Amino acid sequence: MHVPRLCLPGTVLAALSCACFGPVAAAEAQTFSSSYSSVAPRDCRVAGAGNGVDDSTIRVCPGKAGLVVIISEDDLRETVSVGRNRAAAAREPAAQSSFGPFNSTTHTVEWRALDRKPFAIIQRWHIADNADEDKDGRPIAKPLLAVKRLPPGAVCHVAYVDVKANPDANELARKAADEMARGFKCGKDEVKVIGESGRAVELAKKP
Repeated sequence: MHVPRLCLPGTVLAALSCACFGPVAAAEAQTFSSSYSSVAPRDCRVAGAGNGVDDSTIRVCPGKAGLVVIISEDDLRETVSVGRNRAAAAREPAAQSSFGPFNSTTHTVEWRALDRKPFAIIQRWHIADNADEDKDGRPIAKPLLAVKRLPPGAVCHVAYVDVKANPDANELARKAADEMARGFKCGKDEVKVIGESGRAVELAKKP
């Protein structure tokens, strides 16, 4: 669409064209994008949880747009939250949301942004499947993509995508983030399963 050519001076048609197409052009100028950050221990500030009982840890990792990612690990399970600082992130619903089976996250966080303003993150989880063991008797982890919404508003899980069940899992997760995250109401809306369901989703929903 080339608006300047439509806006010829001196005609009523030109005025109408400018009025009609100007807002559309502005809307189309909005751009979704992805950027990435690391939550590997070497890139974060790592501390004990301070309960003096076990070896649980908290990683505070730099994110995007002044946000930090905190990853709490306890009893071979992780929670991931985001906020302006560690205290703010720890108060979010996401900080209390883990999965029942043993689990862990990968060290890369994908940030979805609209006009460079992040509104969601996508992260790959590995959820242990005790019903499927390797030759050494260890549970085989099943991969899952989890979408979380970001401030303003609460931080919480929005959608799950089963990686093995969906060859286009990454694109599905980005689409879910772009279309659902900003309007999602934590505590009211139900986390959505996007695409085909599989064992990873079953494990994620398991208490």
